[in-house]
Amino acid sequence: MALSMASRARTMADYDLIVIGGGSGGLACAQRAAEYGARVLLAESGRLGGTCVNVGCVPKKIMWNAAELVHAYADGPGYGFGTGHPHHDWPTLKQGRDAYILRLNGIYERNLANRKVELARGVARLAGAQTVEIDGRSVTAAHIVIATGGRPLLPDIPGAELGITSDGFFELEQRPERIAVVGSGYIAVELAGILAALGSTVTLAIRGSSVLKHFDSMLGEACLEIMQADGVTVVSNAAPESLRERHGGIELKLRDGRVIGPVDVVLWAIGRAAFVDGLGLESAGVELDPYEFVSVDKYQVTSARGIYAIGDVTGRLQLTPVAIAAGRRLSDRLFGGQADRHLDYHGVPTVIFGHPPIGTVGLSESAALDLHGEDVRIYRSAFVPLYHALTRRKPRAHVKLVTVGPEQRIVGLHVIGEGADEMLQGFAVAVRMGASKRDLDDTVAIHPTVAEELVTLR
Repeated sequence: MALSMASRARTMADYDLIVIGGGSGGLACAQRAAEYGARVLLAESGRLGGTCVNVGCVPKKIMWNAAELVHAYADGPGYGFGTGHPHHDWPTLKQGRDAYILRLNGIYERNLANRKVELARGVARLAGAQTVEIDGRSVTAAHIVIATGGRPLLPDIPGAELGITSDGFFELEQRPERIAVVGSGYIAVELAGILAALGSTVTLAIRGSSVLKHFDSMLGEACLEIMQADGVTVVSNAAPESLRERHGGIELKLRDGRVIGPVDVVLWAIGRAAFVDGLGLESAGVELDPYEFVSVDKYQVTSARGIYAIGDVTGRLQLTPVAIAAGRRLSDRLFGGQADRHLDYHGVPTVIFGHPPIGTVGLSESAALDLHGEDVRIYRSAFVPLYHALTRRKPRAHVKLVTVGPEQRIVGLHVIGEGADEMLQGFAVAVRMGASKRDLDDTVAIHPTVAEELVTLR
């Protein structure tokens, strides 16, 4: 085992590994290293679990669940249930959600203790090679991992501070009656959908003409259509110029003179930046890439010897399971004797929790055409799922396969529809294993489901 490396480090440093940041990636890296017998210190000044647990995936999914219940209630009359709109108590939902998150924070702390990972509560900064300062305490390690995550961006316009970010969304004590969500990525889509379902009047301001531009175009087009049918007002080609308080609310002025509002809340969902402020990267020789994320190679190694970076701080696929996988693989390599262990960032599946959810893995149609040209063949279908046979709402599900070559190897699989979030995991395994269109064709369909469309495409 590579513990010999750790053993050598013990004679030279206080720890074998110091992890700066107690989010998903940092926790995974620290705990995996400790399982190999490494002496590990993890530094965190905030709540354990990082963005995902505290202001991201977990509380977002709880809010999404609540929104799904509203949709189910609206669909009830077609199945013989009563009519009317359910009363929703936002403070009760927030109280239950926050209590659950606090329990998770405690579980993470106990997990560290059970694995004998030392937890240092404080602000950490690099202080040269192999040295970290934590609120004035200086400690050393042969290996240091930066896992400080990211932070939501505010635009550089007058009055931007009058708006909130996704972090602020989870602090709202009451549901805003009127809200403008600015952005076109998955965070904007998810929060706009949740708020609209729970009763807010939602305006979605997008820079271009569609949403989810980093995904297959089918997904963005279908998502936008469904959101508008659910009552979200979409303002396209919207470039923010300023925010101001007026007429008992907040107005968002656009560069072309249009004004959105007044609304009660403006929510910025325009992207995220690496959280590296005050980290002392310069003192250790850690370089940033052109987008000001920490630059790393395929082994998560930075420009400074013995210093690594994982998760959102690197800007590479800012997803919780990606950070976890990168952190574990790094510890496998450093302390587990797996010399070439690293994360393959290609073919990573992901889900956007819209209504209905969206699942995607592999190349979009346009990316495949850029890479493979005439070897690409597309299969797609759109239909109203059986669930909606008796409902007033008729959102269409869409599925697409992107294949390459005479063997029609599947390089992209995209779906928006009921159950997309759960079905994608299994299909992602097939795509990772190099499945062909013939492999799906030879699989007997499960009827009646949305998933069966992906094995019956012609």
